[in-house]
Amino acid sequence: MNQLDCARSEIDRIDAELARLFEERMQAVQGVIEYKKATGMPILDTGREAQVIEKNTARIQADDLKAYYAQWQKDLMALSRQYQAKVLGRDVAAYQGVEGAFAHIALKRLFPYAKAVNFSSWKEVFEAVESGAAAYGVLPLENSTTGDVGEVLDLCFSHNCYVVQMYDLPVVQNLLGLPNATIADVKTVYSHPQGLRQSAKFLQQMQMNGIEYPNTAMAAQHVAQMGDISLGAIASAETAELYGLKVLAPEVNQASGNTTRFIVIAAQPAESGNRFSVLFTVDHAAGQLAKVIQIVGEMGFNMECIKSRPLPGTPWEYYFYVELVGDAKQQNSQKLLKEMQLVCRSVKQLGVYSKEEKA
Repeated sequence: MNQLDCARSEIDRIDAELARLFEERMQAVQGVIEYKKATGMPILDTGREAQVIEKNTARIQADDLKAYYAQWQKDLMALSRQYQAKVLGRDVAAYQGVEGAFAHIALKRLFPYAKAVNFSSWKEVFEAVESGAAAYGVLPLENSTTGDVGEVLDLCFSHNCYVVQMYDLPVVQNLLGLPNATIADVKTVYSHPQGLRQSAKFLQQMQMNGIEYPNTAMAAQHVAQMGDISLGAIASAETAELYGLKVLAPEVNQASGNTTRFIVIAAQPAESGNRFSVLFTVDHAAGQLAKVIQIVGEMGFNMECIKSRPLPGTPWEYYFYVELVGDAKQQNSQKLLKEMQLVCRSVKQLGVYSKEEKA
């Protein structure tokens, strides 16, 4: 037996032991599942996961392996969550659009084993989560090129759902057409308004007419069904494969770092995290917003984001959305929320979630 065969034989032995330990670990998870079923506790506990990963990674002796082991632990935790969701019947995740939409792509990366259920509107996704028909909803919140998806933030304001996770999906827009079409054939292009805006420079250069469609994947589906070589769609390469189209021009979005931030909503808030978001309103009077910002600063919180949106049903008044660094369960975070309630008309803790810290 040569050196390679010896190494492979040793790896096979270790893999067999890992398989046994994996089954043993998942059997131990049954106790966690029973407790969460009895108490209604959320599946995701980011604080607990962070502690377990840190503790276990510290057991690795080789420094150059620590980062790899930490990632392996994260992947293992994700598998455990998916298994818990299946056993508990919480493995339905909702999105808007059709298969191949960017929301569907984000969903499958976040919940690879979930039952993906599609709806025709973002409002229906919120309603599915509220009613319990879906455990999670995956929705776009913001694009790095074209900005906020305001309607989704408005739905966060008006519905009783919580943000439990955020996920940044790199978005590459492509011009899709029929298999027998060339780029010169295409005169009219369908896509979601964001897709058209992200690709506006390309469409202008090619003198193509853009028509808004509810969803990028639905636009591709429409082009495939119409069978007209003069029609094209702006969508993902994955969508082309799904609907029998071909990529006529890749990467047509003008920003190379084009990224869409998706939120995951649930009926109950997460147990812990290193970020939390708040929706609030203030009286329409001078200095009220400044008082809120002053409270946040004086209590030592880093405000990573602040947005304003028109207050539904009240012309020329606004509600505000802020993202803050910190664990919402900590005493100083709870004190902050109480202080905000003294100067705000309304305060709603929208989400608790974790973001990777930048080095």
